[in-house]
Amino acid sequence: MRHPGGELDQLAAEASLSVEEFRATLDRLSALGLVHAPAGGPQELHVPSPEIGFEALLARQQAELAAQQQRIAESRAVAEQLIREFAARHASSPRHGEETLVGLDRIRAEIARLSRQIRTEVMTFAPDGAQTAETLEAAKPLDAEVLGRGVRMRTLYLDSIRNSPPSVAYADWLTAAGGHVRTVPSLPTRMLVIDRQVAVLPTDGEDSAHSAVVLRSRGTLTALCALFDLVWESGAPLGEARTRDARGLTSQEREALRLLGHGFTDEAIAKRLGVSPRTARRIAADIMELLGARSRFQAGLLAAARGWLVATPS
Repeated sequence: MRHPGGELDQLAAEASLSVEEFRATLDRLSALGLVHAPAGGPQELHVPSPEIGFEALLARQQAELAAQQQRIAESRAVAEQLIREFAARHASSPRHGEETLVGLDRIRAEIARLSRQIRTEVMTFAPDGAQTAETLEAAKPLDAEVLGRGVRMRTLYLDSIRNSPPSVAYADWLTAAGGHVRTVPSLPTRMLVIDRQVAVLPTDGEDSAHSAVVLRSRGTLTALCALFDLVWESGAPLGEARTRDARGLTSQEREALRLLGHGFTDEAIAKRLGVSPRTARRIAADIMELLGARSRFQAGLLAAARGWLVATPS
């Protein structure tokens, strides 16, 4: 813009680039639509209105982000299904070297024992939503002891805990003590992974207190750790404000829309999101209003027509 019609070597020198670097940069700017560079040479370079150019660039980036979110949703859905099938199969026929724990007291005792053996890292899916202040306070001594040994602690909670002052206070305490906390709209199951060598999962996703399985198989642990890392990357730090995507949806609303698309009831959606059925109905109503739909059926049709629904297993 400063030197219209300038020679290529002059423009490159002005930009403190070699001619080759300047050509490569022009190619990149042209691909982004920020510069029009016909084959005739630099004297024909044209810079469109920055408002138009950057609007197109941002639209492209938003489309790329939406595609990435879809790939993450697909991977998570497949992983969730595999975890449920694996836990159910293992409960009926446990393999050598793996253990099934029956009853909440037995589960808690084994987790406490394993926690004392943590050397480097502990990763947790905590899908139960907001907890009481008493429950969270009771968890602090063990967490403080683990963190005091220099263990890296990463915990994923549901977005819904952001509306619970006791849960937010506990997460803030955990972060101040050296832990790392992020939130996501939903989680596949409760899970604890210790040193990437031992994992504890419930055998029944609907009743995590009934029984759990302790897994030590290297292949299984590799898959579970990969799932955790994938979901962790998609999570938002607790102190980070929730943003809306190009469609105007929050991450929680995107997940609710996906579950609605699979035919989940308000009660089932509420459980997955860690909210009350009343809140789940409000989220559904907000999505319908955003789509301009008068019914859930119409909302589903409009969402599908706009490419908002991701076809994944439930």
